[in-house]
Amino acid sequence: MAHSPTDANIYFVPAKSKAPIFASVSMFVMMIGVATWLNEIAWGKYSFFIGMAMMIATLFYWFGEVIRESQGGNYNRQVDGSFRMGMVWFIFSEVMFFGAFFGALFYTRQFALPWLGGEGDGVMTNELLWQGFSAAWPSAGPGGVGGQFQTIPAWGLPLLNTLILLTSGATLTIAHHALKSGKRGQLLFWLGATIALGLVFLTFQAEEYIHAYKELNLTLGSGIYGSTFFMLTGFHGAHVLLGTIMLIVMWFRAFKGHFTRDKHFGFEAAAWYWHFVDVVWLGLFLFVYVL
Repeated sequence: MAHSPTDANIYFVPAKSKAPIFASVSMFVMMIGVATWLNEIAWGKYSFFIGMAMMIATLFYWFGEVIRESQGGNYNRQVDGSFRMGMVWFIFSEVMFFGAFFGALFYTRQFALPWLGGEGDGVMTNELLWQGFSAAWPSAGPGGVGGQFQTIPAWGLPLLNTLILLTSGATLTIAHHALKSGKRGQLLFWLGATIALGLVFLTFQAEEYIHAYKELNLTLGSGIYGSTFFMLTGFHGAHVLLGTIMLIVMWFRAFKGHFTRDKHFGFEAAAWYWHFVDVVWLGLFLFVYVL
């Protein structure tokens, strides 16, 4: 007996695709580019950008295949459950990713600096290697790597960006409720507002970086403070950019009528990711800017 694509007992198996091979080649070219670029080989950055372009094209094609399969009615509840578990594990991996950088910040402030400053077991280290070193935060570390710098006040652009991201979480939730109510016009409006807020956040962060580099001498090379600051805020900005791209794709899909009240996991996945990015920023604002 033949089974329909939506049969709950049948797991949809897609046709063979060349996309995984293209993705592997793209990542290989990108990683070669990164390695050679960091070693100041002239063609390294070109290799990186070529690999990046190849990856973007591959993902555009690959996700297009998934969308076509979904719109063709090939996915049942088993497939939907797999997608949900996949997104959960992806976000969990991102939690661990940021956890490593938050862990580095915590270790530096609670253990490394006090030891170098002569507290606890670090008395001998301070006397023999770094006499006179103050364990105050922010710090460029012993020797003042990168020279003197100033920090960015929490109650300026960082606070404004916090309010922007919190507002974007609210507008996205409103858009989700509009989708579940079948109000496509409201969905497009509030989703568009969320995208606009994401772009404003990125613009303000770019202004903050320019100000830090040009006027505060706060750079990635400003010792342990500069490295943790830019690694945390920079990777978060990259995630905001990725989330904004995801929401833009969802907007165009919604405009084309792809989602229904009961079937819209693509939208939900992008919303989960965006809310995760919001939560990470709250941690950043508190532990990087305020404390």
